Formats: sequence, C-alpha cells, structure tokens
Amino acid sequence: MRGRNFGRGEREEARVARRKGKGLRTDLGHLPPAKRAELAFAVEVLREELAKSLATRQAPELASGSILKIILFGSYARGDWVEDPVGRYFSDFDLLVVVSDERLTDAWELWEGAEKRLLSELVSGQRLRTPVSFVVHSLEDVNRQLELGRYFWVDVLRDGVVLLDTAEAEFVEPRPMSADVAWAEASAYFEAAMGYVERRFRGYELEAKEGWDDAEWRRDAAFMMHQIAERLYHAVLMVFTLYVPKSHNLIFLRKRTDPFDPRLREVWPTETKFQKRSFELLRAAYVKARYSPHYRVSNEELEWMASRVRLLEQVVKDACAKRLLAIQAEAAGGLTVSS
Repeated sequence: MRGRNFGRGEREEARVARRKGKGLRTDLGHLPPAKRAELAFAVEVLREELAKSLATRQAPELASGSILKIILFGSYARGDWVEDPVGRYFSDFDLLVVVSDERLTDAWELWEGAEKRLLSELVSGQRLRTPVSFVVHSLEDVNRQLELGRYFWVDVLRDGVVLLDTAEAEFVEPRPMSADVAWAEASAYFEAAMGYVERRFRGYELEAKEGWDDAEWRRDAAFMMHQIAERLYHAVLMVFTLYVPKSHNLIFLRKRTDPFDPRLREVWPTETKFQKRSFELLRAAYVKARYSPHYRVSNEELEWMASRVRLLEQVVKDACAKRLLAIQAEAAGGLTVSS
C-alpha cells in the first residue's frame, strides 16, 4: 500500500490563499512526475473527445459548448491515494469537469468517447496506469451548490487542484451550511432510500417463490438487485457528502463510498471465480439484463447477489445512522456542518 500526505501546514496556507481570493491550488508537486504526466494526458483526452462529439452536433447551443475547468479532487488532490497491488485496490484520479452549459451534462453520449478511450488507455498501460473517474457539471450548477454550502463542493474548492482553467470561469464564495439544514436533507433522503430498498426486497422475495426457475424473471431480478445496490450507494453519498453523481456504475459508486466505512469494501469478496463472476453479472445488469439476449444469471448467482446486497443494506444503515447522529449533534450545538 502506498500513500502520501499533503502537509497540514501546506493545506492551511492553501485555504488562507483562497480566502484572499487567490483561487484554487495549481501545484501538483506532491505527485510523482509519472502521475502528473498521466493527468495531463487525461485532460487531453477529455478535451479531444468532447470536441469530436460536439463536431457532430447540429444544435448551436451544444456545438458552441466548452470545458471551462478541470479540477483534480479526492485522494490524489489531498495526497493520500492508495496503490495496493496485494489487495488489488487502486485509487482513481477523480476529476470534476466544469462546462459552459447544463445541456452538456445531460447528454452523456457526448462523454462516452472519452470514457471508452480512457478505459482503453488504462488497459494498454502505455500512457495511463491510473483509473480515471470524472463527473461533469455546469459552472452555474457548481456555483449554486456552493451558495447552498453543500460540503462536497466546499471540499472540492478546499482540496482541489486546477488542471485546466479559463478566464471566464469563476467560482462564487461558498457559504457555510448549518448542521440542521444538512441533517434535514440527509435524513430525508436516507429514509426515502431505505423505504425504496425495503419495497424492492419485499417484491423480490414474493416473486421468488414462483419465479425462481424462470430465466426471464432472474434477469429482471438481477436488474432489481442492481437498482437496490445503486440506491444504497446513493444513500451513503447523500448522507456523507450531500452529493450524488450521475452514474449507474457500481464500481464507480463503490470507489466513491468505500472511504466512508471499511466494511463497505468487505461486502464484495473476490476470493473465488464465482464471487467475481457474480459481481460482474450484477454490475452489468443495469444494461445487459434489460437489453442483451445473451445475459444469463443462474439461481446460485442471483442468490449470491441478493445475499450480498442485503449485507450492503445493513452496513449502509449502520454507517449512515452514525453519520446522521454526528450531524444531529452538530445541529444541537448550532454549528455548521463539518465534512
């Protein structure tokens, strides 16, 4: 396992600089040269692939769209990334792509080329050896979230490193969010998510009595398990960050949530081929269980999925309950929420 810590003194200097209006950090000196080269290449891929996608668009509001900022956030920005070949866990480059128009965030096919190319480059290992995860938001949306004091965005400004910037893009000064507001939002989302999970599991258990030997029902059930797992991960993200990215990718969501509680990583064992194959079937179910005639899931694989998603539910309930209690305690003291 490998990680590096960006010094507390340096962090405080960066925060003071931002309060004085000097903006986000731009220095990547805490990263090895190879990592800096990978990040530069990732930025190049995002710009090139978006340009290709926009070139085929007829709508002028899309054709004139652009990337305004790309910001590195998360573990590689903070300096506590992990590279653990033994445990097969590697931190991602987390990138926030800020665009000029909200419509660029709604059309995910605009970014599909970049996603596929980054994955292809990662597999080849020639110019990219670190996984890249990116989220896309408009400048207007980011500033709106900062004005609301949502702490995911405040953390991005606090710890983020600018990889690409344009003069016309400015972030507003973030406002602190009171802990009582944070608790109200997080707890309401959590309760709604848990209600969704219970309803879906009740439906699954009732239908399983008759549909267990029906291949089509098993396909539908695998998709249902994916939806439950996705909602559980969304609950963790909302409770801990008040931010849920636009993603159905369970691997992406796992990496975003694992740092909040070590038990989340333990939900999905990988000791056997059966375990790996069953999780891959769950991951692929969002698309393939609905649209691919070649998707097949056995009774044993579906049973494994359901048991692990049930375990995920218990871990999520416990982790979120503890976090909500902490926010509630801050609210009782009339404090702003701490991320």
